[in-house]
Amino acid sequence: MNAWVHLLRAALLCVLAAGLGACGSLPPARERPAQYAAPADPSTTLAKVVAASTPPGEHSGFRLMPLGVYSLDARIQLAQRAERSLVVQYYQLENDAVGRLLMRSLREAAARGVKVRILVDDLYTSKSQYLLLALSQTPNIEVRLFNPFCCGRDGFLSRFLASPQEIARLNHRMHNKLFIADGAMAVVGGRNIADEYFVLSEAQNFIDMDAVVVGKVVPQLETIFDTYWNSEQVWPIQDIVRGQGGVTPGTAEFDSWIGMAAPPPKIVLPPNDILGYGPISEELDEGRMGLLWGVAHAVADPPTKPATMSADEALATSVTMRIWERLLEAKQEVQMTSPYLVPGEKGMAAFEDLGRRKIKLVLLTNSLAANDEPLVHTGYMRYRERLLKSGADLYELSPERTTASKRFGSFGSSLGRLHAKTAAIDRSRVLIGSANLDPRSATQNTEMGMLIDSPQLARELLRVISVSRVQNSYRLRLAKGTGRLEWLTTDGEKEMVLTSEPEATFLQRFYNRLIAPIVPEMLL
Repeated sequence: MNAWVHLLRAALLCVLAAGLGACGSLPPARERPAQYAAPADPSTTLAKVVAASTPPGEHSGFRLMPLGVYSLDARIQLAQRAERSLVVQYYQLENDAVGRLLMRSLREAAARGVKVRILVDDLYTSKSQYLLLALSQTPNIEVRLFNPFCCGRDGFLSRFLASPQEIARLNHRMHNKLFIADGAMAVVGGRNIADEYFVLSEAQNFIDMDAVVVGKVVPQLETIFDTYWNSEQVWPIQDIVRGQGGVTPGTAEFDSWIGMAAPPPKIVLPPNDILGYGPISEELDEGRMGLLWGVAHAVADPPTKPATMSADEALATSVTMRIWERLLEAKQEVQMTSPYLVPGEKGMAAFEDLGRRKIKLVLLTNSLAANDEPLVHTGYMRYRERLLKSGADLYELSPERTTASKRFGSFGSSLGRLHAKTAAIDRSRVLIGSANLDPRSATQNTEMGMLIDSPQLARELLRVISVSRVQNSYRLRLAKGTGRLEWLTTDGEKEMVLTSEPEATFLQRFYNRLIAPIVPEMLL
């Protein structure tokens, strides 16, 4: 889930609120001692599995998680097996079936004596804040909010309306996604904690990518978490959220709301995923995992982005810039997935440079019908023809084909969308994380990810991207003679050519044509 359209509407409403004299601010910050992750304890079960799984001399190990339910199960399995610590950092942690299952697992871990630290961006907590507040009353659990709203907390727009003078601050969000157990195993990637990111929603579901991670990159990830946890942008939840009626809910309320007395819901897992792997629990039970190995570096924006810097400075030091640097180092090929693809003039110049150097560029993004942010699609539309003219192979995800293929799970009657942010460079280097190629990721949101040198991992990522391109997407081209956009798809052996935005409704097309010329790119 993203906030571009909501933030634009909120900004307009806040102008009205400012005229009416509405005002609110955060309470004074309390001093608190810095907290840091302890070194991983080699005696824990997870640490022993990692040790048994690591060949001599290897740096970091990985298991891609393209299947939503496998990725959810990985987090639950790590929470259930943790013995010392759990750190949890997310842009969205929803009060739905998936969010409650994870919070239940964290509550159970804390009851075993595991130290649990939970950091959530405050943008989407209107429905989960009381549950998180109650969870924070559990011994061994701390919950903190990133860049919180002071007032009007029970509604999305009311939060902005309560603080019209702070729109610039509130537009700065933490988009990171991270889960670490016992300092030994982590899950990193693009998924938030909500039903739709694990193909468990009845309305919409996302194709996404996470990776289970072990080895030398894990302490780097913990250091990133500690930097955020101790930053001045982060507040203990009890300093911000008040219980309904002024009464702070406790563990009894949490247990009642979550249904702790009943057995936990079971995650139904298929025998294997797209890459042929089985559930992670089987290997954890055996004490040894099959992983792919490589040299990895964790990267993240500072939590102060962009509060203490200009937009140009934020871009120059950003995860986005690290991604562009890697792309421009390509010698043969770049294949990328980005749900929101608004490269801007600088990014477009970089793509055109790849074309001039005859480097194959394959891009997969959302079609208008698949995009959950139509406003962002207007920014992407401005670059489609230039991308094709520069030589890029451009693909757009089809909701109908994604639902029909079932390669990424059973979408039922829900709408299929793309949310994975990945890249494979020269079939040897991999990028995976939270950053989109758009202005918000570049200069407003904080992002994080991993840069990995591993031909084996790149080969598996390319297999997943290939499935999405061939089975779930339209290929775009410019028609000979007219130069108009065309969308190609294959039904059996028959190729079909479409000349307008496929699967999009009249209203979607009308909205985009109407709004595209007037929305500045900086607002996307």
